[in-house]
Amino acid sequence: MHASLKCIIFSYMPRLVDRARKLRRNSTDAEKVLWQKLRNNSTGYKFKRQQPVGRYIVDFFCLALKIVIEVDGGQHAVSKTDAARTALLESKGILVIRVWNNDVLSNIEGVMQDICTRLSKRETEIKAR
Repeated sequence: MHASLKCIIFSYMPRLVDRARKLRRNSTDAEKVLWQKLRNNSTGYKFKRQQPVGRYIVDFFCLALKIVIEVDGGQHAVSKTDAARTALLESKGILVIRVWNNDVLSNIEGVMQDICTRLSKRETEIKAR
């Protein structure tokens, strides 16, 4: 694992652990629906939900492929905070996939097809390195 990636994943702020637990207990409907699809290696990859990564808590994280999946509502459409967060994660080699709440709730199969395509592409990129 790349040293800077290891640092960002394992050196999160301890106070985030409690916050992540609260977020797991209070997931949005869209997060619950997507989690039902991602859990138990249904994609062939292990995901964690509401995972501290560095100074952030991400919705879903796959360590093996270094992928974050964020489920976003309308407030995220023009968020400067989200852009900065994505830039930081990507600078550490983490791919950030954003999906809209509405898409998850109304077209989960299409969302999963897109996610699986991206997972496969990412696996190919990692093997090529």
